Amino acid sequence: MLLLIRFLPFLCCLSFLYDTKSGSSSPLASFSNQWNDPKYLKCNTAGKADYMDAEEKEVVYILNLVRSDPKLFASTVLKKYPDRSGQSSLRKTSEYKSLLNMLQKMEPLPMVYPDQSCYTSAQCHAISSGKRGYVGHDRNQSCKSKKVFDGECCDYGHNNALDVVTALLIDQHIPTLMHRKICLGVYNKVGVSIEPHKTYRYNAVLDFLY
Repeated sequence: MLLLIRFLPFLCCLSFLYDTKSGSSSPLASFSNQWNDPKYLKCNTAGKADYMDAEEKEVVYILNLVRSDPKLFASTVLKKYPDRSGQSSLRKTSEYKSLLNMLQKMEPLPMVYPDQSCYTSAQCHAISSGKRGYVGHDRNQSCKSKKVFDGECCDYGHNNALDVVTALLIDQHIPTLMHRKICLGVYNKVGVSIEPHKTYRYNAVLDFLY
C-alpha cells in the first residue's frame, strides 16, 4: 500500500478568495469558460454520492477534470494558480515546473469513481487524526478495522477542493512525488473526507482502490 502525507505550513495554505461554485457548471470555470463544455459534466462522478459533502464531492470532480484533460488543466488552471492562491513563489519550485511539464505532455486518464467503503476508511482516519492533531497514516484500532485502500494521500491545512487537489499534485517538498503519482495513478475508486484538524485547522484524506 502507498501511504502519502502532504503537509504545508498553515500560513502557506491560503484558500482562494473567490468561490469556484459561482453557479457555473464547472468548478474550474473561473479559470476558463472551456471547462463549461458539457463534455466535462461526466467528470462529476461523485455528484450523487450523498455520503460525501459538497467540498468532498468537488475534490473528486476536480481530480477527474485533471485526469480527463491534463493539458487544458495545465494551460488554464495551473499556470494561474500560484498568483490566484497567493503563493506566487510556487512558480520557482522544481515541483511546480515538473508538474506543468508533465501535464502538458500527458494523455487523458480514466476517471475515478466514488466508493463508500473508501469514504468510510478516509473519514475515520481524518476524524481521528484531526482530534489528536496527528500527522501521518498510523490508525487507532477502530480505524484499522475500517481501513480500505490501496493508496492513501493526506493533506493538511486546506478545506477548499481545488487547493487540496493542487497541493497533492504539486507535491512540494516531497522528493518522490508520490501524492502526484497516486492522484494520477491507475486507481478507479476513491473516497474523500475533509475534517477539522487540531493543529492545522483542516485535514483531507483520500483513499484509493484499484
